[in-house]
Amino acid sequence: MANFYTDNQDIKFHLSHPLMEEIVKLKERDFADKDKYDYAPFDFKDAVDSYEKVLEIVGEISADTIAPNAEMTDEQGNIVKDNKVIYAQGIIENLDAIKKANLMGFTLPRKYGGLNLPTTTYAMAGEIMSRADAGFVNIFGLQDCGETINEFASQETKDRLLPLFVKGKTGAMALTEPDAGSDLQAVQLKATYDQENECWRLNGVKRFITNGNGDILLVLARSEENTTDARGLSMFVVEKTDTVLIRRLEHKLGINGSPTCEMIFNDTPSELIGERKLGLIKYVISLMNAARLDVGAQSLGISEAAYREALQYANEREQFGKKIIKFPAVYEMLTDMKAKIDAIRSLLYETARFTDIHKIYNCIQKEKNLEPEKRKELKYYQKLTDIYTPLLKGIASEYANKITYDAIQIHGGTGYMKDFPAERLYRDARITSIYEGTTQLQVIAAVRGVYNGSFLKKIKEYELIHINDELKYLKNILISMTNEYSDTVEKVSQTKDEEYLSFHARRLVEMTGNIIMGYLLLFDADRDNKYKCSAQVFINKMKSENLEKADYINNFEINNLNAFKI
Repeated sequence: MANFYTDNQDIKFHLSHPLMEEIVKLKERDFADKDKYDYAPFDFKDAVDSYEKVLEIVGEISADTIAPNAEMTDEQGNIVKDNKVIYAQGIIENLDAIKKANLMGFTLPRKYGGLNLPTTTYAMAGEIMSRADAGFVNIFGLQDCGETINEFASQETKDRLLPLFVKGKTGAMALTEPDAGSDLQAVQLKATYDQENECWRLNGVKRFITNGNGDILLVLARSEENTTDARGLSMFVVEKTDTVLIRRLEHKLGINGSPTCEMIFNDTPSELIGERKLGLIKYVISLMNAARLDVGAQSLGISEAAYREALQYANEREQFGKKIIKFPAVYEMLTDMKAKIDAIRSLLYETARFTDIHKIYNCIQKEKNLEPEKRKELKYYQKLTDIYTPLLKGIASEYANKITYDAIQIHGGTGYMKDFPAERLYRDARITSIYEGTTQLQVIAAVRGVYNGSFLKKIKEYELIHINDELKYLKNILISMTNEYSDTVEKVSQTKDEEYLSFHARRLVEMTGNIIMGYLLLFDADRDNKYKCSAQVFINKMKSENLEKADYINNFEINNLNAFKI
């Protein structure tokens, strides 16, 4: 039987990263559950063995059920009937397989019936499923709603709702509105407290809601009268009733297995999550960080699928008397695709590990007071999570678009036809650089780490890590790139001109990502020589790319901005 986990040793390689031991011990609270639950691990080796078994199940379902259903689901799509979504047959079969395998409580604690797996393994599951069908993973990935409830809701709410996720109920994040897309502080859906029934009532419209037909909805709404900014917004949870209507489904370019809904809330009963006025400031930020990590995994899964399709086709297609993979123009494209995939995979799991540590420490902090050293570690990983998440989402999604583009190019005319999966992968990839915050918004979030020196500080930490002598020539290239990057950031920063800083933000963020991914690939090659080729190709290409960006910035005068204004 096919298996999308066991046929990709790169995922297992990242599961064996040295930092995983600390993550597992923290997540398992030094294996405190081993005497309470028969499926709880008793040590690190047992935990990793359990993770592998779960990922093997994910890989098997992805290969044998989700992938074969992908084409049918893309063509059939979902429909609305009587204000409710009817899933495509393939989605129904996929969900049934996932539920039967008990994979719907992936990261939730065991006391609610969950598997208590780290975020890193959840991201791995997302990569595997996205390789099979990126649309379906949007439904599976909304377990993030359960994570948010677990982190911020009252104990009573957690006890009531979290077991429902484990049993297979799906979720949705109802944030966006017709006039509030990227600018969520413009949300107008109204929340009014019902004194008689002791609940909040929601009224208004939400748009572009992924899986809006989900059973448990997290809704951003305006709870404070006479407010127009973020301070008037709160987060609510809704157990879907007939007061929530699906007005229409969006007809999309891709990810057609994922129903994107326009919803009407009509006096819908709901419950406040956490504190009033912190809906956008605190809870949505947490949700969005998780969602952006998910899109990073989704982008990687799409890229992996596209690369494999292109590689297979190049090995089979003959032109001018030989396989097209023998032509430099083709094998260079494939090698570049593979290097970029290895790079974003390393960035994805580095970000996931940072996320794991800070989230686990946050949970521990609610159970007991952290020692000063642990509080310091929490803040350290929190800062890294905040800057790496938008970096990952921005770069991984842009790479997915380029890799799927190149996959079609390698197929030639056949890639443009629906006979091959390449065109569907290309359509599915396009949304990744748009939803959960466009690439431009990821740059705005990530560039803070550029200008405040956080990224440079982390790069300098990477520089201190010992590597084998045979790879030092690559490290020297990265050191040179870092010096050039540091000088360029300093030059831009000295202008103190906000418009000028924003104009060059994307170039600087991309330079940052190139150096960081270069180091991560270097460390991968140090652990396993099979990554040496990707490290060499990527670092040398990014050296040229960074040089070009630095040259453009250094020769660009502030008054040249006027030429770009329409």
